[in-house]
Amino acid sequence: MKNKRNKELAVCGVAAVSALGKEHPDSIRRLYYTSERAVKFGELCRLLARNKIPYNLVEAGDLEKLCGSVHHQGVVAMIDEPVLKPVTAEITGMWVENREPVLLLDRIGNANNFGAIIRSAAFFGIKNIVIPIHEAQSLVTTSTYRVAQGGMEYVSVYGVRSAVRLLQDLDKKMIRIGTDVRARKSVANIRSLCRKKNRIPLIILGNEEHGISGLIRENCDELICIPSAFMFQESNDGSGKEPPVESLNVAQAASVILYELSESFVKKIGRNNYEI
Repeated sequence: MKNKRNKELAVCGVAAVSALGKEHPDSIRRLYYTSERAVKFGELCRLLARNKIPYNLVEAGDLEKLCGSVHHQGVVAMIDEPVLKPVTAEITGMWVENREPVLLLDRIGNANNFGAIIRSAAFFGIKNIVIPIHEAQSLVTTSTYRVAQGGMEYVSVYGVRSAVRLLQDLDKKMIRIGTDVRARKSVANIRSLCRKKNRIPLIILGNEEHGISGLIRENCDELICIPSAFMFQESNDGSGKEPPVESLNVAQAASVILYELSESFVKKIGRNNYEI
């Protein structure tokens, strides 16, 4: 929930506020928590006290008013309203030079889906997410932070005025791979597609209802899908069986695709360290 007057955003949920306090405590303007969370956030309160940032013990109802949700889990941090980083030639050059995969979301309208995608990206070590500044695209909200479960602190979310223009600018610099339920190539082909072009991928996920737009599709080098098990079964007339549902939820699809990306482009060193 936004406080428009103070240009603030409420971050709620134990995982989200814990990650915020660990990675970016300087971004917290005020902290509110219930008595049940006093021990959990005691160290963060001491840090805030040293920096003269206010924190307050409040009732659960007060937290609901602050964040606009009953799912606050007993803690709310107020931060400055997030401002998307613009994609510049310098940033795209860094992606290419450092061989960093990028995820482009084409008008993902649900804040919960957006948060779940961010959570998966953080889990699989995919650091760069781009969203269009468009009325059909969910921006960073309280729900996005909560559902991301702390993942917001480990990714960079960039904004672009035109996703199509970005794809055109990255032509022959990255391999632009769109997702489409009608595509004939499987997500399992990501590695071979990138090896063939010798380029790092930019993956595009489409709108929950309509998928990627026509102009986005025209500016993709490849299209992939997540094959249903029914694609490998034949009906009585010899054609493929229709799946009971056409596709996965976009957040579920993102998890599958990001797993393939991490397997293909993230080298595992030791047990918990990753390097592109």
